[in-house]
Amino acid sequence: MTILLGDPTSAAIERRSVEEGAPGVMAAKIRQVQQYYKRLDDAPGVKVLYHDTTLYNSIYRFDDEMLVNMHVLGFPAPHAPVMHLRRLNGGDLFGTYADSFDRVLSASKPLPLGEVTA
Repeated sequence: MTILLGDPTSAAIERRSVEEGAPGVMAAKIRQVQQYYKRLDDAPGVKVLYHDTTLYNSIYRFDDEMLVNMHVLGFPAPHAPVMHLRRLNGGDLFGTYADSFDRVLSASKPLPLGEVTA
């Protein structure tokens, strides 16, 4: 299992917070979830990585299904549309979002030790 989170120290995260009208809130949410994911540090096959890419959407993938939360300028994620996609033979929408996830994954890295705050 791979979990990708926005780097809470990145400019992309702060810009998204400002665009939603809540400066600093998104970084605080990421730091909060880091505390939950910290429990997974020794779990086999689980890695948590961070990226500083522009946040166009949030992708939650489960084998051949995924949820895509499309970010809308000025709206927090819970108020934006979500698509439920399934991999279909001959369809390319699922593959488009899977490729997007893979591009973010290739630009992601673990946070240096000690950067997860309490």
